[in-house]
Amino acid sequence: MTTVQITLPDDLAQNAQQAGLLAPEAVEAMLRAQLKARTLDGLFEAMDRMAGVEPSEGMSAEEIAEEIHRMRAERRSTNAN
Repeated sequence: MTTVQITLPDDLAQNAQQAGLLAPEAVEAMLRAQLKARTLDGLFEAMDRMAGVEPSEGMSAEEIAEEIHRMRAERRSTNAN
């Protein structure tokens, strides 16, 4: 397990605490939901980019590998934040 410390404005921290949002289970659920949403957002962005490619253009194996590499790097940087 990892311990995370965050700094919040007092009023926000008090309201979040009263709402039960600072409980470890609640924070975990929110973080998991955000990670899933970001993954889905990335998928839809990739689909939009793919839809914009003319069928006659096609992508070479090298271009596909570069796109996969770029998306993985983007996901790693997003997950690191």
